[in-house]
Amino acid sequence: MAVKAHDIEAADGTRLRLWERSAADPERAVLFVHGATYASRAIFAPRGAAEHSWLAAVADADDAGFALDLRGYGDSERPPEMDGPPTAAEPAVRAATAVGDLRDAVNAVSERTDCDVHLVGTSWGTMVAGRLLAADDSPEIASATLHAPVYRPTAELVEGFDLGDPPRAYRTVSRAEVRNRWDRQFPDDEPAAAYRGGSEASDPVFDAFWQTLADSGQGNEDETLDAPNGTLLDLLDAANGDSGYDPSAIDVPTLVIRGSLDPTSTRSDALSLYDALSVPGDETTYVEISGGTHFLHLERRRHALYDAVRWFRERY
Repeated sequence: MAVKAHDIEAADGTRLRLWERSAADPERAVLFVHGATYASRAIFAPRGAAEHSWLAAVADADDAGFALDLRGYGDSERPPEMDGPPTAAEPAVRAATAVGDLRDAVNAVSERTDCDVHLVGTSWGTMVAGRLLAADDSPEIASATLHAPVYRPTAELVEGFDLGDPPRAYRTVSRAEVRNRWDRQFPDDEPAAAYRGGSEASDPVFDAFWQTLADSGQGNEDETLDAPNGTLLDLLDAANGDSGYDPSAIDVPTLVIRGSLDPTSTRSDALSLYDALSVPGDETTYVEISGGTHFLHLERRRHALYDAVRWFRERY
């Protein structure tokens, strides 16, 4: 069962990539949206790492799995701000723009499957999903999962942001920086690769994750990738108390879930988001998975995450 690629058109004509891996006769549709740096194929279905594919887990559960590359990410069209030098334009792809892409993807999935749509946002993608879910004209969503959410992040998270002066349109991140960010979230009792199912000598999951990114439209020839900087402005605003949406306006069953080792989506922040929800019927749930970082969905505790999210959506 291969991952299929579909191109859809955003309301303003931007081409968006939608990835799919679905059961033959799905009962539900699940739509994933990625975070601030890494596109959906690498996050949810990295090439060459089939055992670490959340999309495959969805299809194996007899559902339809879809993952959206927002504009400027993966194989979606780059916005004009990213066509020139990073200093030539303002930060690209704020959540206020990305939410329109997500709305268009929800509509496309609904039309393609004729199934109820369950939304899963991860990291900065929870801010995009939150805006959509809290909107007065939100499309029909059966349930929402906010995985590794950043609602009102800590000052420590954002104080290291280097947007430039004036702020740059996008940033360039190296392979070494990506691996270091992930590795330093693990305890020192084992090699970081072991938490991804590898060893000191071999780290196939990271290699597959990185190569999928490098082969996408974000990748450059020098083992770097480009990512829009609008996300960093969103996170700075959120750290100052403005996450761009009101969780109490969300009226669909909502799961908040994080890994216990996650330094980006802290326990206090995730619980403050959970406490701010006021879904009718108290249809909210908080779950924490021990031994998982911000990249839990690609680690050895991933099946605990997959199962918890499946259990939640199957209730609705």
